[in-house]
Amino acid sequence: MPVKKLKVKSEKLKVSKKVTKVKAAAKPVKKAKIEAKVIVSASNAAVARPTKAVSLNVSVFDTKGKVAGHVELPSEIFNAKINNPLMSQAVRVYLANQRQGTVKTKNRGEVNATTKKIWQQKGTGRARHGSKRAPIFVGGGLAFGPRPRDLSLNFSKKMKTLALFSALSSKLKDSELKIIKGLETITPKTKLMVKVLENLGIENDKRILLVMPKAGKESGNVYRAARNIQGVEILSANTINAYKVLDNKLVLLMKDSIDIIKDTFVKGQKKP
Repeated sequence: MPVKKLKVKSEKLKVSKKVTKVKAAAKPVKKAKIEAKVIVSASNAAVARPTKAVSLNVSVFDTKGKVAGHVELPSEIFNAKINNPLMSQAVRVYLANQRQGTVKTKNRGEVNATTKKIWQQKGTGRARHGSKRAPIFVGGGLAFGPRPRDLSLNFSKKMKTLALFSALSSKLKDSELKIIKGLETITPKTKLMVKVLENLGIENDKRILLVMPKAGKESGNVYRAARNIQGVEILSANTINAYKVLDNKLVLLMKDSIDIIKDTFVKGQKKP
């Protein structure tokens, strides 16, 4: 009788091992189904977020604020990759290079004062001192004061150009760039330039960067007409930089300045 019981137990153990093997084999199938679902959902998410394309066919306005045509902007300038770290570096370098670093204070060796001992060595009950030019006395030198130093930072020409293209592309993407033609015919009167800005729908409190072609007789009239308007900054097309573009809310480009920007900044670049 005990022998038969042992046989039954061994048969039960064999059956239980088979069941566990079947369950273990069934688990990877469930994982495969879950992974398939995740892959499908990720692909759907990628399809649901398409990238927004920037149109380079921009309207050109006249001095009356009406659309007078369209112009195709160069893609290498106005459709460049927007590189935020590079623009931040360009701003930091520009602001650092505006600092003169000429501030200077006199130390105790440079102060013009008497060399007489301030009081006798002993007998006064006070601390011993040998010079009135010490920093602890009024009229003495300054300890650890600022000294002249060079605060300028280096920035390669290629990085400056790429930062400028990135800034102009971001302005176009944010609809903060307008093209105007016929501005060179304006007479040098401030009230006429104010009227042109009103026709373009530009608010009075908005900071504007007016980019005109190279200096000349016609550009001189534009400069004299706009220089006294508060919030308007004027630059020629060959001297603009990323900081000036980003510092102003709106970039107002004269149509002829587009070709000058292309000739100045694009033709000098080496193709990769």
